[in-house]
Amino acid sequence: MREPEHRGPGPASASVSGTAAVVLDCDGLVIARSERAATLLECPPGETCVPLLGILPRAGTDAGPVGYPMTVAGDDHAGHKGPLVCTVVRLAAHAQGGAGGVTQWLVLIAPAETAEEAAERDARRRRTGLSQAAAAGIGTSLDVIELAETLVDLLVPDFADLATVDIAENVLVGDEPPHFRTSGDVRLRRTAAAQSPEISAEELLAVGEALPPVTDSTLMRPLMEGLPVLVPDVAVLQAALGVDPKAVPLFVPSGAHSSVAMPLYARGLILGCVTVWRSQLPSAFGEEDAALLKDVASRAALGVDNARRYTKEHRSVVTLQRSLLPRSALDSAAAETVGVYQPAGGGSGVGGDWFDVIPLPSLRVAFVVGDVVGHGLEATAAMARLRTAVQTLADLDLDPGELLTHLDDLVLGFSEEQMSGESHAEHAGRSERSEPAVLGATCLYAVYDPVTGQCAAAAAGHPPPVLLPPDGEPVFLRVTPGPPLGVGGVPFEVTEFGVRPGSMLAFFTDGLVESRGGDIEEGMERLRGSFAGADPKLPLDELSRAVFDGVRPQESVDDAALLLARLHTLPPDQVAEWQLDADLSLVARARELVVGKLSEWQLDELGFVTELVASELVTNAIRYAAGPVGLRLIRDRVLVCEVSDPSSTQPRLRRARETDEGGRGLFLVAQLTDRWGCRFTGTGKTIWTEQPIDRTPPG
Repeated sequence: MREPEHRGPGPASASVSGTAAVVLDCDGLVIARSERAATLLECPPGETCVPLLGILPRAGTDAGPVGYPMTVAGDDHAGHKGPLVCTVVRLAAHAQGGAGGVTQWLVLIAPAETAEEAAERDARRRRTGLSQAAAAGIGTSLDVIELAETLVDLLVPDFADLATVDIAENVLVGDEPPHFRTSGDVRLRRTAAAQSPEISAEELLAVGEALPPVTDSTLMRPLMEGLPVLVPDVAVLQAALGVDPKAVPLFVPSGAHSSVAMPLYARGLILGCVTVWRSQLPSAFGEEDAALLKDVASRAALGVDNARRYTKEHRSVVTLQRSLLPRSALDSAAAETVGVYQPAGGGSGVGGDWFDVIPLPSLRVAFVVGDVVGHGLEATAAMARLRTAVQTLADLDLDPGELLTHLDDLVLGFSEEQMSGESHAEHAGRSERSEPAVLGATCLYAVYDPVTGQCAAAAAGHPPPVLLPPDGEPVFLRVTPGPPLGVGGVPFEVTEFGVRPGSMLAFFTDGLVESRGGDIEEGMERLRGSFAGADPKLPLDELSRAVFDGVRPQESVDDAALLLARLHTLPPDQVAEWQLDADLSLVARARELVVGKLSEWQLDELGFVTELVASELVTNAIRYAAGPVGLRLIRDRVLVCEVSDPSSTQPRLRRARETDEGGRGLFLVAQLTDRWGCRFTGTGKTIWTEQPIDRTPPG
């Protein structure tokens, strides 16, 4: 860097009285000096300044400490006892004799800091840095533990050698702490701690452990009023704690010489306490340190209170979300299922992901997985509405494509309803606006039949499921994709595929495979690879948790759901089916077939009712449908009787009048069986009934 040069016509002036400055030539001769310099040095103009001569660069060279501080030692200066700090700057050369020049040097002089002054300046720097860091760093997190860890990291090592944060146990779970009357009532748990590398605190209470009660005392009483407790002498603190001497190392680190404790005080409640200790830092804590810690702790207390409120709300939303989901583990004749749900990290919280397992007639089962846009209570409420709608539509026994079409109309209706409400509020002059009930959602609906081993699925903007054959590599099923729910006007195609016994299906939401800035395709491949490397013989709950934890991104910004289903196929000896021509004389044959099969299954006690039901349903099918009639019995935990015909006419249950000659058949069927219903197929319809099978051994 080029030095500044003096461009004046003569020697540089240094007569500013408030500045200690001396102008020297290259031989150390004083050319000019300020009044302040005269009080520090006995160097009159025209004489050589011996104390400064040694710091000048050699003649004819620019080498030397030009522009940098230089300490001049000595205690015999005229106006100053102790070292001086000098800064040397080269001025312009002045002509002498035409060819050559004389270099002049400007020397700025200041007394060197004493050790006390340096320590105080360093302390001010630490306090200023801590205050600025606290203002920028505290309160940015909505996690109590993370906020406590941030606080201790700010305090150590510049402000203290050791810092601990203890939080009331109620606060850690989101509840409001009680009103503590004395220090003996306070129940805190060590939440965070940080220490300088030079000190040892092995005996100090570890993070996660509860603090033993402290006897109420005059020393501790200010804490109950939200005031700091400054302890310049740790011996005083040890005597005032009033605990068993063996327990003192849990509270006081060995080697500490001073301490400050400050409660995390907000809204008149004690949320916790932050305590700092010094052992390596030489100066004891003072009033300024206590005031600074009070300011930092007040910021932290507000952050802890906000985090506590968020924890409580988050816990409520998670509880609501989990209460709206089905049981995590189910077992039926069609499948054994396990579901896993986990909220998002990074402050996003609970969202609208859900899964469901819905039993259907004839031992079939429906698997549902979906994702509502957004997070929080609004998304959870919208998810609940959609899940209820899916269950209602599934009870109508619609095929997957038709069910998603109806669900798409419902989502459009929800959004229009919400927008209409907001528009009405605007016209009424109200400024409040709430989030739309459903802005959009994705869903996948699949139906599995354990009798045929066939599965039918349709997707509305949702990732396809993973199929894990019993002895093959996992693959993603090629389900024809449809638009997300809420788009409207586009049909949803149904994809059908066969499933071998022992296969597994994995349904998931995009939160499981998608990360911030990541590619969802990479996440899906990671999921497939996780299933390929897993042991398929593991219990389903262990397998689901291992896959979920292994695949989900570490910093996921969305909630995630995973539903695993291990599929079963009903053995052939539990199913009997016959084909009958449309001839009323064959009704008797149908009764014989039913009674014979029930006798073979040792279900004679169900023979009378099932014979009557089959007779009525077959008679109606032959009478009102033009075509062959199918009769099927399925035996499991219930006995299912099905009658199929090519007609698409919906049967109706009604109460016949006394003068009516007919119309009592379906009424009798409904009275004699547990459940009955009708579902439409691609070739007509099927009427089904269910009766419970009593497995209680006689006697």
